[in-house]
Amino acid sequence: MTALTLIAHALTPALRGLVLGGDAEPDPASVEAAREVKLSADVAYAGPERAAVRTAAALGLDPVVEPALRDREYGEWTGRGLEELLGSDPSQVGAWLERPHTATPGGETENDVLARVADWLGDLADRDHRSAVAVVHPAVVRAIVLYVVDAPAESLRHVDVRPLATVRLTHSSRAWSLSLTSSA
Repeated sequence: MTALTLIAHALTPALRGLVLGGDAEPDPASVEAAREVKLSADVAYAGPERAAVRTAAALGLDPVVEPALRDREYGEWTGRGLEELLGSDPSQVGAWLERPHTATPGGETENDVLARVADWLGDLADRDHRSAVAVVHPAVVRAIVLYVVDAPAESLRHVDVRPLATVRLTHSSRAWSLSLTSSA
């Protein structure tokens, strides 16, 4: 059995301002809060974003940077705020928000992200790790949760992942499961 703990990276100005994609520096106070989180594992992974790598370092981890764990690709909309986009092209942005099967211009659909993380989870299950930690963008946590519970991409708006949130998964009998545990 493999146990995987996902942790959303520290807050960034981009997350606070609803900016799509990019590689923003993490908020210093949020990185400091990460130092209080206690995690251990046989192996650690991080998405390639600075916030993921710096959060992993604050957690005391030396992660393998995994490109498959990157945030959703937003193409031409990368680095632009949602409010700005809604002001410039409300019909296209509205369609994208309502239909996760729609990609941003030059970007990925939510299903593309789900397929990418599913492949990574399959590879992880084939490795000989009893425990792993992955520090990733909140969108990647959401995609992994949707994949594991076999929920459609349309469910993404119902999964709120805040910075430094953790999710635990287990893999046994050829399937991943969401593992809810008590803190007591």
